[in-house]
Amino acid sequence: MPDISRLPLVAVTAGEPAGIGPDLCVMLAQQQLPARIVVVADESLLRDRARALNLAFDVSRHGAAAAAFSVLHVPLAQPVQPGTLNSANSAYVLRTLEIAADGCRDGRFDAMVTAPVHKGIINDAGIAFTGHTEFLAARLHAPHVVMMLAGGGLRVALATTHLPLHAVAAAITRDGLEQTLRVLHRDLVARFAIPHPRILVAGLNPHAGESGHLGREEIDIIAPVLERLRGEGFDLTGPLPADTLFQPERLAHCDCVLAMYHDQGLPVLKYASFGSGINITLGLPVIRTSVDHGTALELAGSGKAKCESLVAAIELAAALAVRRGQPPAV
Repeated sequence: MPDISRLPLVAVTAGEPAGIGPDLCVMLAQQQLPARIVVVADESLLRDRARALNLAFDVSRHGAAAAAFSVLHVPLAQPVQPGTLNSANSAYVLRTLEIAADGCRDGRFDAMVTAPVHKGIINDAGIAFTGHTEFLAARLHAPHVVMMLAGGGLRVALATTHLPLHAVAAAITRDGLEQTLRVLHRDLVARFAIPHPRILVAGLNPHAGESGHLGREEIDIIAPVLERLRGEGFDLTGPLPADTLFQPERLAHCDCVLAMYHDQGLPVLKYASFGSGINITLGLPVIRTSVDHGTALELAGSGKAKCESLVAAIELAAALAVRRGQPPAV
C-alpha cells in the first residue's frame, strides 16, 4: 500500500460550472491516480453533479487530513443548471484559478490541472479573458509563456495563442519568436528531460512563403531567429511548409513542432489524440497542465463525458512534479 502522503499534491480546478468540468472532477474520485487530488470548486456543485451521474462522492474538505481526494470549497455566486451558462459565476471560475495558481506558487500544491472554462461567458461578465495561458502568465508574473499540447506521440507548441487570424502576422516578431524558442528549449530540457531537443519550426505562409512570393515573414523574421539560435547550439529545422511538416519521416526526427498560430498546429495534434491530449503551459514558475477539449455544455450532467484527457493531464502533472528537483538532463 503506497504512502499517500508521499504523492504529489495536485490542485484541479473544475472550470465552467455549467460544463463537463464538474462531471470530470467527480469521476476522478473513482480513479486511482499517481497524485493526491484537491478539487478547487463549490462542494455542493460537485455533490449535485455526482447525484446526477449516480456516482458515489463521499469526500473530505481539504485540510482535514491527508487524503487521496479532497475538495477545497469555493462558493458559487448562483446555483447552476447543467448546460446553461450564467455570467454571474464567472468571477467564481477565475477565483478557483487564482487559488490554485497562488497555492502552487507558495508551495502548498505541487502542480495545478485545469478543467475547461468558457471564454465567452467570462467576457460577457465584463471581464477581459483570452484564456488560461494568458491569465496564469499575468497572475504569476511570467514574462513569456508558451502553450504546448502533447498527445498521439506529438508535441506541438505555439508561437501565438488565442488571436484572431488577421492579427497573427503582426504578432510574430523576432524578439517574441526568440523568447518562445528559448522557453520551449529550456522546458523541454528541464521539465521533460530531453537533453538536446530537436524542434521543427513551421513557416507562417503557404509553402513557407515560396521564397518571398507568398509573404516575407519567413525571410525577414523566422529564418534570422533560427539562424541566431542555431549559433548557440539549438537544434532547429525550418521554417518548413506547414502542409508537409507533419509527415511521419519528419516527425520521427524531432521532439517538438513549433507552429506559428493556433489552428496551424493544433488540428493535426487533436486529430491524433483528441480526448486524451494534454495542454501544458511552459514558462510559468509552476506546473500547469490541462485537458485538450472544451466545456461540452451539451454533455454536462448526462453521464456521457469521458475523463481520459483530465486523467492524462494529472498523470503528466504528477510526473513533472516528481521530476522537478532531480538532477538536470545531460
